[in-house]
Amino acid sequence: MCQGFKFAGVASGLKKDGKKDLGLIYSEIPANVAGVFTRNEVKAAPVILDMQRIVSGTCQAVIANSGNANCCTGEKGMQDAISTARWTAKALALSEEQVLVTSTGVIGEPLAAEKIQAAVPDLVNDLDPDRISDFAEAIMTTDTVPKVVSKKGNLDGKSFTVTGVAKGAGMIRPDMATLLCFVMTDAACPSDILYEMLLKSIDHTLNRITIDGDTSTNDTALLIANGLSGAVINSNAQNRQFQPILDEVLMSLGKQLIKDAEGATKLVEIAVKGAKSDVDAYRIADTIAHSNLLKTALFGEDANWGRILAAAGRAGVPIQPDAIDIYFSDVWMVKSGMGCGKKAEAEAAQILKQPEYTITIDLKAGKGVASVFTCDFSIDYVKINASYRS
Repeated sequence: MCQGFKFAGVASGLKKDGKKDLGLIYSEIPANVAGVFTRNEVKAAPVILDMQRIVSGTCQAVIANSGNANCCTGEKGMQDAISTARWTAKALALSEEQVLVTSTGVIGEPLAAEKIQAAVPDLVNDLDPDRISDFAEAIMTTDTVPKVVSKKGNLDGKSFTVTGVAKGAGMIRPDMATLLCFVMTDAACPSDILYEMLLKSIDHTLNRITIDGDTSTNDTALLIANGLSGAVINSNAQNRQFQPILDEVLMSLGKQLIKDAEGATKLVEIAVKGAKSDVDAYRIADTIAHSNLLKTALFGEDANWGRILAAAGRAGVPIQPDAIDIYFSDVWMVKSGMGCGKKAEAEAAQILKQPEYTITIDLKAGKGVASVFTCDFSIDYVKINASYRS
């Protein structure tokens, strides 16, 4: 794990089932930080607070709760977010401006802040470099497994680590990061460069995943660098060395989120190639990935390629339908806009039984390419979201 970072996760009583619901990330020294937040016009109190505090470019701790989003909770919600930071700062002997706050859970219910206040001392006492799994569990809502990734790199002979942890199984759409995601590194890096790298990485990783097309009110992605490894990022060359590792961590987390999507049984890459531009390719891939008709067909293991063509045709991009080829992994399903017959459908049906596969759409109109990762829509997704508040 990253040098100088400690983690903790405890049960404070916010969740009805008694599971862990309060987590803490702590850097032994002040760290530079960059963040990206939800584009939803409805923003939770902790998001508003963090957007104000992150302007300083530094932080030393992040406290996160699950079980309650602290959103649409008025002035009390903002005061609860501020108080949460204050209690944490006092227990850690920090300035409260050095503490960021995140929340996830049900929207519109008042936060039982007194439970957080009572749990903060135990949370701080439990801090340990090896307890990132406790933190990962504490931020879960409908997730079934914690999500943690760690990768090592080298800058000018100095080794460094990038470690990421995320949660999210529903309300996931490419519109920032659409989840809670925390990435730590023991490399040193100015906050403005961190921000540039985070934006670039999210655009091609967490903004290329979707579960249900909904954007949360609480989305937060933070990149925190404390520099304790001795590795330094202060040039374009060093940036280029660090970026692929950051991308790898975020893409791995993104795929874990899709695999653990509410009720999902498939992880499917929608790959578009042969578009006139990468932008066109992305618009088509994104539209196909969000098609509820396609997602239900994926659950039913039905090779209904007509739904793919129909979605491509409404993406707002000029296409030539009679030029398009579609592949289910290596099975040629559609050639020049027409189906390849029953044999191809039978072969594709076997592909659809696999837990992971790729659907490729070749427009044969240029060199533009893009991918979006999606999942199927199952009966369990409906059941989970029909009773989310109960």
